[in-house]
Amino acid sequence: MHRRLFILGATASLGACVTNDPVDDPGDACEIFETQEGWWRSVKRAQRRWGAPPALQLAIMRQESGFDHNARPPRGRILFVFPGRRASSAHGYAQALRSTWEEYERARGDDGLDRNEFSDAADFVSWYTSISHSELDIAYSDARSHYLAYHEGRGGYRRGSYSGNSSLLAAAARVQSYHDTYAAQLDRCDGRLNRGWLPF
Repeated sequence: MHRRLFILGATASLGACVTNDPVDDPGDACEIFETQEGWWRSVKRAQRRWGAPPALQLAIMRQESGFDHNARPPRGRILFVFPGRRASSAHGYAQALRSTWEEYERARGDDGLDRNEFSDAADFVSWYTSISHSELDIAYSDARSHYLAYHEGRGGYRRGSYSGNSSLLAAAARVQSYHDTYAAQLDRCDGRLNRGWLPF
């Protein structure tokens, strides 16, 4: 009996762990969640808390960081040689700006959250898009518009600051494509993932 309890406890502990290992196939949501320990639990928890579905969370993080937990904007150059300042304070899976991350921490009531952690980044994306959903009336299935509001800020989205920015519009179109692919994949493997997910 004690041995059985130990095994169950060890299994639950492993399930709670979230890794920052590189993603082998960023185009396959089922494989991502089956190989990245704890990521399915993280996106489902974020969906319960704020509302954004896993496919939208993944699509935005893929565009922003390629699932690199330590992603940052490149540094500029001083006199074409010396490293200069980065273009912004964006960092982590979600490429969250420091000021927006601090706003998120206040919403959570927790100032110890980490942009390098997948679980916190997924929750951040779900939080941000939930506000865009309610304030801008953007459907969760409209990943293109969510990405534009994410990138430009909700004020910029209202002003149409993305208009004429061909590279940003192309990125938003990719996010929609990622979302649609992920959503279709998760329709097929959602049950299998949920069977291995302990909701605590």
